[in-house]
Amino acid sequence: MMKRIKPVIAIIISGFVCLQTTKAQSKIDMKEVIKITTSQYAHAVNEYNDSTRFPRSTKPDGSLYSVNSKDWCSGFFPASLWLLYDLTKDNFYKKAAIKWSVALEKEQYNTTTHDLGFMMYLPFGAGLKDTKSEAYKQIIIQSAKSLATRFHPKASVIRSWDFGSWQYPVIIDNMMNLELLFEASKLSGDDTYRNIAIKHADHDMENHFRKDYSSYHVVDYDSITGIAIKKQTNQGYADESAWARGQAWGLYGFTVMYRYTHDKKYLDQANHIADFILDHPNYPKDGVPYWDFNDPKIPNTYRDASAGAVIASALFELKNYVGKEKSECYFKQAEKILSTLSNPEYLAGSGNCNFILKHCVGNWPKGKATGEIDASINYGDYYYLEALLRYKKTKE
Repeated sequence: MMKRIKPVIAIIISGFVCLQTTKAQSKIDMKEVIKITTSQYAHAVNEYNDSTRFPRSTKPDGSLYSVNSKDWCSGFFPASLWLLYDLTKDNFYKKAAIKWSVALEKEQYNTTTHDLGFMMYLPFGAGLKDTKSEAYKQIIIQSAKSLATRFHPKASVIRSWDFGSWQYPVIIDNMMNLELLFEASKLSGDDTYRNIAIKHADHDMENHFRKDYSSYHVVDYDSITGIAIKKQTNQGYADESAWARGQAWGLYGFTVMYRYTHDKKYLDQANHIADFILDHPNYPKDGVPYWDFNDPKIPNTYRDASAGAVIASALFELKNYVGKEKSECYFKQAEKILSTLSNPEYLAGSGNCNFILKHCVGNWPKGKATGEIDASINYGDYYYLEALLRYKKTKE
């Protein structure tokens, strides 16, 4: 069933959403939510014995869709296990996280994908923090070396896809893989990776964003001159629409850029993106966005819980870098999203192929058969758990 909501009244005054969120929010029963999430993943660990097949999403018939280690989503399951260990300190999840992370080790040499941040840094970065493993450190550095091979010196960006009719495509999602490069520089002492991340982010700021700080999904660069030649929204409603998860990737990515550089231009960019999302007339009052802000069928279209989870997690971090009033706004907005996602409408209490969140949207243009529409998807779970952990830490 598609998620429906009454039409949202257009917001005329910028910042109105932030003012509204100073009111009391729905409470999140952390004990109950952690009980549900740990139960789902405990069942997953016990049921999924083949660590060469990573649980990715639910199929239209409700069965499990699993992928091999080369898939861009392969790292989210082991990374979620590490988050559950951080939430509970239960060694059951640590042991499982190690097992499933080890199954990804060979991908550190994979130079055919831009998604090594998702695939490798999320699990091995968390694993390094919890184990201090020298092996994990070297895997992170090698993964960054592999990702760096996709950097185009003239365009100053990292190539995303190796398919399609584009010359040198770069997608906004790639902002999420820059954390790997920063961490590799910290671990190795080699600023090459950090410098690549900064150049890529600067060109994303220049070419991916419209005047209202919404972003395109894809920017294609001329493979010889490095000049941006085409801008599209491949997974959204239309080229000029604001695909929700793309806006979430941008918000999260530039928040991370500020964390590592303390360069105010990245903080300004993150704030602008947050304002675009939170003040948009089609942004639902419960905080979980429609899959595309410009779908003409709103409110009779699908929500994207995964985009909501990414936004919530990003806002829980971004609140730490801004003034008191804006910090309170971001916290309340993130809390509201998390509260909505923690209700039975979005949170699976059992079954559901052991995924946590329901009602995510993957790739709409592919259609229901293969587009993961109104599905459970592992990156939705990961960012929900990360947001939950960040929220928990604010209460300690």
